[in-house]
Amino acid sequence: MFTGIVTDLGEILSIEAIPAGRRTRIRTSYDTDSFDIGASIACAGVCHTVTDKAISSAGNWFEVESAAETLALTNVSGWKTGQEINLERSLTLGSELGGHLVLGHVDGLATITKREDHPDSVYLQFEAPEDAAPFIAKKGSVALDGTSLTVNEADGLLFSVFLIPHTLEVTTWSNRQVGDKVNLEVDMMARYAARLAEFTKTG
Repeated sequence: MFTGIVTDLGEILSIEAIPAGRRTRIRTSYDTDSFDIGASIACAGVCHTVTDKAISSAGNWFEVESAAETLALTNVSGWKTGQEINLERSLTLGSELGGHLVLGHVDGLATITKREDHPDSVYLQFEAPEDAAPFIAKKGSVALDGTSLTVNEADGLLFSVFLIPHTLEVTTWSNRQVGDKVNLEVDMMARYAARLAEFTKTG
């Protein structure tokens, strides 16, 4: 479980094809002694399991493995060596919940359709996958590349957000442009509410 509050910008050091999919080594500012092999870390919003780690004079790193389904449903398949990605360690009991509850289970890819830079913010419009769009509501929450954001407007498949300077500074969002595809996870509360409504209607 995560909150969508990015706590580190990781750098992809290497990518290796493996029988199960892909192995990625990521440089991090995290103290890798503070988490175990098997720990969960959200990498660009995708929950991954740490399979190896080390403290190095060239920078701490950890490795994750991405299965075929992850590569098919997310933008992990497009990661490149040297790229920065948003990182968040899993939520612990007693931690401040600054964003919203995020599972790290990506629903699909949202495409940036418009970007407008303003003095105090950046406006981004996205097109959501058709099956995910019904769960995105004005003033609701979404996780985009692992960042908890508030929906500004929602109309059909389109929705928008505003990014404040702090978010642009501590995440990868300052580099995102029209046409980029980002990992989208809808608010799980919206999904549960829709499922309950479905059973209430049929029952």
